[in-house]
Amino acid sequence: MQNTLNAEEPASVKKNTRYAWYVVTLCMLAYVFSYIDRQILVLMIEPIKADLNLTDTQFSLLHGLAFSLFYAFMGLPIAYLADRFSRPKIIAIGIIFWSLATAACGLSKNFIQLFLSRMGIGIGEAALSPAAYSMFSDMFSKDKLGKAVGIYSIGSFIGGGMAFLVGGYVISLLKDATFIDVPLLGMMKAWQVAFILVGLPGVFIGLLFILTVRDPQRTGQKLDASGNVVKVKFTDSFKFLKKHSKTFTCHYMGFTFYAMALFCVMSWSPAFYMRNSGLSPVETGYMLGTILLIANTSGVFFAGWLTDYLTSKGRRDAAMYAGYLGGLGIILPIISYTLVDSLWLSVAIFTVAMFFASFPMPTSTAAMQILAPNQLRAQISAIFLLISSLIGLGIGTTLVALITDKVFGDTNMVGYSISIVGGFSALLTIILLKTGCKHFVKSLDVEKDEMVR
Repeated sequence: MQNTLNAEEPASVKKNTRYAWYVVTLCMLAYVFSYIDRQILVLMIEPIKADLNLTDTQFSLLHGLAFSLFYAFMGLPIAYLADRFSRPKIIAIGIIFWSLATAACGLSKNFIQLFLSRMGIGIGEAALSPAAYSMFSDMFSKDKLGKAVGIYSIGSFIGGGMAFLVGGYVISLLKDATFIDVPLLGMMKAWQVAFILVGLPGVFIGLLFILTVRDPQRTGQKLDASGNVVKVKFTDSFKFLKKHSKTFTCHYMGFTFYAMALFCVMSWSPAFYMRNSGLSPVETGYMLGTILLIANTSGVFFAGWLTDYLTSKGRRDAAMYAGYLGGLGIILPIISYTLVDSLWLSVAIFTVAMFFASFPMPTSTAAMQILAPNQLRAQISAIFLLISSLIGLGIGTTLVALITDKVFGDTNMVGYSISIVGGFSALLTIILLKTGCKHFVKSLDVEKDEMVR
């Protein structure tokens, strides 16, 4: 009897493992589409501005505020639902919503319509990551969570790289086309067709989620004295953050400054290379897209592997410590890649910077999911994404522009601005995450003692 059970168990475990990695892969594919849909706007700036008579300020609102503000704030109520209801269904609805909103960008005829469509993309994409992170923590053990999150996070850089590549390809292919005859929709501009083409395929990903993914059984839930699951309120997530205030101050702000370094590089490197090296938008798109696909995807996977490796070696602060190591790795490249004269030396150093810039994606998530109780995981993640988006993306990219305009007064000096903001952000990352390691271990001990009691 014992031998029979042992013979059957591995097959069952193997089947569950394959399914778990299928879910991760599907989530990663959704993440790819999300980044293509949010980033495709960047390289089509000139035809959109010309056709809709937009100013630079209006375009910056479309690229930044319309997306990031609603992406950040909608994450909280959606995460609250994800901690209580079917996470696959919430993700599916979000995918379909942002995909249709992307396609709607192609139907926009003025600033207001395009702003509302971009807002819809932000709202829809807010449903993906918090719910996905929560599911992963229920499907994988702690020593495999880093790898799962890492593979999922690769989707962001595949999507970002594809957005540059697709954008560059569209610019080169359709630069001489005035109108394109689209069935049922009539004559449309090339940039409008591009939005529709990249948006609609996401609807099928959403339908695949509904048909093939089931909500995993929740683990690590807090129980009351009678053994019943504790029902938490929306405010309980803030109480949890307050209880572990030192840990989450170091975590949230450390990884937010890490995100600031990443966003300032991704946002302003195209301008740096076009202004200082004479590259065309097409050349810049192809070059940066290739780097993101190679350096950032490998960096994300390595960071996830490193987190799992450190965990297997007994480091309870593995995720925080891996993030700290990434901060050490990025600080010199992010300062120096804009300061060298040779284009290809700059590109080589930039590639190293982007490898380490991807470390916060799996490490920050793994740390949150390990510490937070099940009922709060999505909300804790959503609060982090809110802070990271508003400060890292909103303030970080603006700081580069302000230093360039107000301090140097020369747009060709944008490289120095990147070095200043990126280097300062990386330094704060190193200090905060190193300090946060010891607080993280203390918080784990507190939660462990409470579960025992």
